[in-house]
Amino acid sequence: MKAPAFAYHRASSLVEALRLLERYGDAARVLAGGQSLLPALNLRLTHPQCLIDIGELAELRGERLVGSVIELGALTTHRALACSAMVGKHLPLLAMAVPYVAHAAIRNRGTLGGSLALADPDAEYPAVALACEARMRLRSVRGERQVKASDYFQGLYQTALDNDEILCAVEFPIARPNERFGFQELARRHGDYAMAGLAARVQVTEDNRVEQAHLAFFALGDRPILAQRACACLLGQTIHPEVIRKAQQALDDDLSPPDDLQAKASTKLHWAKVLLGRVLSSLVSKTGA
Repeated sequence: MKAPAFAYHRASSLVEALRLLERYGDAARVLAGGQSLLPALNLRLTHPQCLIDIGELAELRGERLVGSVIELGALTTHRALACSAMVGKHLPLLAMAVPYVAHAAIRNRGTLGGSLALADPDAEYPAVALACEARMRLRSVRGERQVKASDYFQGLYQTALDNDEILCAVEFPIARPNERFGFQELARRHGDYAMAGLAARVQVTEDNRVEQAHLAFFALGDRPILAQRACACLLGQTIHPEVIRKAQQALDDDLSPPDDLQAKASTKLHWAKVLLGRVLSSLVSKTGA
């Protein structure tokens, strides 16, 4: 099957891309790495009038350390993230997640911004952004705004991006010395879409009690989900088997996964509890609890 006919524009600058997007509105699609959009075009799941190619815009690539934040350009590829010493040192949760993203050929072309703009609920980066309290930098001809990850993901493939906006960069707070991180996912094969996953960030005190917790599950709903009640079970506690058990039980209230072709809802909830147990158990050795 071939893609339907469309106009093609390769933008030479971000300003040009934004003007084109203003002109075409929701009749346009922005092309970055193309690892999700091109298959969708060929399957005729989307049929834009115009394709705006931003893939050559160097201004949307790279990484910068600005105070206590790392700014990652939206066109930074998965492979670039995997090879980045800055990401490895300051953004350990993101570094943990990158090897799980698709397969090597896709990691060479796919981009951070493309994944976050698509907002696939089974993808790793949205959950990492939510757990890390990242901020999305969105640009249009009207100006720039920042949106917190907790406000950005709004439903199945739905985000806070307006039709005339482009996700230009993502700001991640650098890891603090007293923070611990864990990442786990279940998939049929490594690199396939996750059937369930968890990105965790936990801040501990000097005596290894949990001060803050962010447990972001993915592939279990229409968007990444912060398990608020499970997080509350950890606060003020050292991580030990009884605390882990209570946090697992709290997932009954935090998560409502749907039945699908992969598994029943009850099975998915069981997977989530298994992943939570694995991640929290791994944090015990890191905290010395």
